[in-house]
Amino acid sequence: MRLSTLFPLATLAALCSARFSGSAMEGLEEAANFQAEQLDRMRSFLGPSQASEPQLQKREPIMTFKNPKAKQFHVDGTKLPDVNFDAGDSWAGLMPISSDPHETRKLFFWFWPTTNASNKNDLLFWTNGGPGCSSLEGFLQENGPISWSWGQSEPTPNPFAWTQLANVVWVEQPVGTGFSQGVPNITNDDELAAQAVGFLGQFLDVFEELKGSDFWLSGESYAGFYVPYIANFIYEHPGLALNLHGIWIADPSLSWGLVQQEIPALRFALAHKDLFPFNASFYAQLQNISDTCGFTDYLDDFVTYPPKGQLPLPVGATINNETLAVGVRADCRMHSPIQREVSILNPAFDVYRVSDTFPTLWSVIGFPESTQQFVYFNRTDVQDAIHAPHIDWVTCSDGSVYTNATRNGPGRDTSVASMLSVMPNVIEKSVRTVVVHGLADFILVAEGTRIAIQNMTWNGLQGFQTPIEPDSFIVDNMGNFGNLHQERGLTYVEFSYSGHMTPQFVPWAAFQTISFLLGKRDSPSGTF
Repeated sequence: MRLSTLFPLATLAALCSARFSGSAMEGLEEAANFQAEQLDRMRSFLGPSQASEPQLQKREPIMTFKNPKAKQFHVDGTKLPDVNFDAGDSWAGLMPISSDPHETRKLFFWFWPTTNASNKNDLLFWTNGGPGCSSLEGFLQENGPISWSWGQSEPTPNPFAWTQLANVVWVEQPVGTGFSQGVPNITNDDELAAQAVGFLGQFLDVFEELKGSDFWLSGESYAGFYVPYIANFIYEHPGLALNLHGIWIADPSLSWGLVQQEIPALRFALAHKDLFPFNASFYAQLQNISDTCGFTDYLDDFVTYPPKGQLPLPVGATINNETLAVGVRADCRMHSPIQREVSILNPAFDVYRVSDTFPTLWSVIGFPESTQQFVYFNRTDVQDAIHAPHIDWVTCSDGSVYTNATRNGPGRDTSVASMLSVMPNVIEKSVRTVVVHGLADFILVAEGTRIAIQNMTWNGLQGFQTPIEPDSFIVDNMGNFGNLHQERGLTYVEFSYSGHMTPQFVPWAAFQTISFLLGKRDSPSGTF
């Protein structure tokens, strides 16, 4: 939101006072005045307002690169379309995934140096999920230095930009995502990781000053597969000229859909019954399915601290005899019927943040909110500014980014979910591993992540040994903001107020936890 367009606070307070003065509704007057004060606090919270005239004075760069090849990637922060402030120097473009001079597979990246010179030896990698969703969504609407989030009339500086903490590179990967070029040819995330590391090698050959940096990987959603697999590949294949210290993943896909959607779906709806106001007969139908399929008491009976053993599959589970993949019986599906029904009651329902209601806010990205005027990265002036190809850019790929080796056509990821495969090794080899989850996310439910953690064995023990205490995560100078637990190198945080895209919905909380990952603070939780 452009802050200069807010209704003048003094005028608002005066109108409210006149409207309610002498009435029996003094509580309404008090509440309206509190709301006026809240708008004032929001202005202070987001920092000083932009001047009415564009401020495009050139900022002095903190980092420069000697390799002449870096020049072709340079982006002038005063020439980004519609950005009326100098965002600073950055570097963007397509980088091949190998040194083969005939390589056709290239990943699009946007690298931004830190705004704090004391952090210039730190490098953070960000990827969105999907599979096939662009990391430029994360850049523009979550944690980048420029914020153009839902409903904003124009881009603004992001007071919670992760570039305050490290150099950050946003990468559209794998091949087939966003501006990235080439024909997808991977079948699993070991192959994805090899291509990502190949890209990083080529990236470091151009931006040589970043070699030897302390390094972290981060992402959200399906990056719950991507990031642990990339980290595991780096740990198991030494040679990359970076020092990997850990990972951060938000609302991650890291187990079966049965675990992260079906089992906790009804509990989630009941816990948010004001947002899922189904009639008694539909809730009775859901309850019968839950009881019959073994979902109702699953968390109470099996998600204990410590666990009593490997968590069993409920009776509603299926197993593919060929791939051993775990699914759910058709008559035991809970998540889709709930989402379908609530979308009838609330046409503005957002599975990524269930508290959203009508009217919906527009977005320059085009998904999951609708676009009123344009898709920013689909404009040729924007593409020219960031050295991107002139293509029809979409937030999430319409096609598959994986192939089916048998059919030699589009396929699905054949990887085993990360908490059932590579995650224990990543935790054990990392300095810090952070998993965060928004409590208003329904596309992947936080209680499903709890199930996955309690079924995982790392550093000699299965799951957390002591319970996740409620109201244990504090945001500095704000107060209680969710739940926190730490054991044996794994930090798990649940955010209040947040849906799926935590750096977008609660950027202050995400900023605090990524600061912890990077070693900028001793605890992810703060003081109030």
